[in-house]
Amino acid sequence: MNKGGGVGLSGGGGASGPTAAASAAAAQKQKNLLQRVDGDISNIVDNFSLLVLNAKVNDPPVTNSQETLLMETRGARMVQAAESLLKLVSELKQTAIFSGFASLNEHVEKRIIEFNQQSVKTEHMLARIGEEVAASLKELESHYYSSIQRSSQLQS
Repeated sequence: MNKGGGVGLSGGGGASGPTAAASAAAAQKQKNLLQRVDGDISNIVDNFSLLVLNAKVNDPPVTNSQETLLMETRGARMVQAAESLLKLVSELKQTAIFSGFASLNEHVEKRIIEFNQQSVKTEHMLARIGEEVAASLKELESHYYSSIQRSSQLQS
């Protein structure tokens, strides 16, 4: 199971771990999966032990229909528990595969949001710098046009 919260990429300012809600959901899912594993394994063991108890070896091979039905039922329950375990293993494999993609996508989306915010801040800063430059240029032009040197250059 993928226990890592984020991808191995590190970026400035962003948390790469899972959020509290995501980690709580992951813990709950892990608890449910462990309960399913414990239940399926105990079901297999119980049914196997009861199957062995019912499958007595008698000198004359005599079994009645009730014993036969009981052994078939126990065997069927063991098969169902084994199938449940196989489904659980398949689910765990899919979770391991897709959780890696999900955490990667989540990390990429967070970085996109961070970069978009940084882009907006940069655009505002550039606009402010442009306004300051324009104001400074106007001030310099007014000083230049009202200066003595310019008027002396125009007269010569």
